[in-house]
Amino acid sequence: MSETLQSVGIDLGTSTTQLIHSRLTLENTAPAFTVPRMEISKREILYRSPIHFTPLLNADTLDAAAIGDLIAGEYDRAGIRPEEIQTGAVIITGETARKENARAVLAAISHLAGTFVVATAGPALESVLAARGAGADVYAREHGKWVLHLDIGGGTTNLARIDPRGKIVETGCLNVGGRLVKLDPQGTVTYVSPVLKGFPAPRVGERATPETLSPLLDRLVAVLEEAVGLSPPTALLLGQITDKTVKTDPMPEVLSFSGGVAALLEQEEPWLAYGDLGVLLAAKIRASKLMALPHILGRETIRATVVGAGSHATELSGSTVFYRGVAFPLQDLLVAAWTEQALREPAAVALPGRVVTGYDSLIRLAEGLTRAASTLPPGAPLAVVLEQDVAKALGQALATLLPPERPILCLDSLSLPPESFLDVAAPVGGGTALPVVIKTLAFS
Repeated sequence: MSETLQSVGIDLGTSTTQLIHSRLTLENTAPAFTVPRMEISKREILYRSPIHFTPLLNADTLDAAAIGDLIAGEYDRAGIRPEEIQTGAVIITGETARKENARAVLAAISHLAGTFVVATAGPALESVLAARGAGADVYAREHGKWVLHLDIGGGTTNLARIDPRGKIVETGCLNVGGRLVKLDPQGTVTYVSPVLKGFPAPRVGERATPETLSPLLDRLVAVLEEAVGLSPPTALLLGQITDKTVKTDPMPEVLSFSGGVAALLEQEEPWLAYGDLGVLLAAKIRASKLMALPHILGRETIRATVVGAGSHATELSGSTVFYRGVAFPLQDLLVAAWTEQALREPAAVALPGRVVTGYDSLIRLAEGLTRAASTLPPGAPLAVVLEQDVAKALGQALATLLPPERPILCLDSLSLPPESFLDVAAPVGGGTALPVVIKTLAFS
């Protein structure tokens, strides 16, 4: 028997803001008389908003009121109410995450959007969502190829390295995008991003032409060529990395593209059509060494990130979970590696690999976690996340050792990267699994 979750994805990007409403179908895929295994079996997009320019008060500040009105209006057009939405993500991307009020706007919108619509910023999750939304992971798995996905937006290019099984093994982000320079309809420069310091960028107030912008565009494309391994890495690439880049050994066999600039790769537009570098940057990419590699456009281009946020942000835990006294949803649990030290603030203790080899090791682990939990604030849950499918057994052991007033949450079949955060929603599938979102919260 299946059940469904109503999900939204909201992408506040450097250039544009978008929303989708989708329905996720959950099914128990395990054979009869075995431990249930809940999986997301179907993802349907029910509504796609128009693409809006992201409202700004000035170059450094988001227009929170206008963004709130925009989202409320799209909910009305989609025929949905926030209380009907059970999961999803609001993701703030590119240069928008650097705005002065980005954190406050993101938190406010996630509360407006629904009960478990998580707020997230930062390039790692955006890279994953864009690759999944574009279908690059599916392409890699179906063709057995190493794929490097580039989501080229207004402020940044997000990279996702995907192995032949379709697993995203690495992400990165570069300060390369179409809206790093803005121009008025006459070609006068109205904005230049600070990330272009040291580049042959125009000055605000100057009149620009395709010819005068060409040296800047050549440098931006050279950054991309170095990032995918077509040229040796130089200081040019290193200077445009926002957090990290990806390995290029083995070399990608296929490049996959999404994002607003990618949407222009197969169409000609007047160079000032969008008041930025996007059209010219796409033309330079078309003429670059990037096109010498086998390449594809994603099944979504400009909407790849929002489709990923609405349809692919939510994962399900394994079905051997344990929870006691937990007030769901849990949000913004810092993922912490455990070294048997005291836990002084709520966190999700990540235990990768095979940590339990038998009953004795299970009890030793439970005893160590019990000691660590003694310093948690009253009422804060002890949350443990394992890759190994032993959450229920560990939770039962912890329940015999911890006082009844200490909430306990044990999840398994999840891999949590360091410096990430975990959100956990109320159980589904008759209590057998929990929807989770693994995210980053990075504001510059």
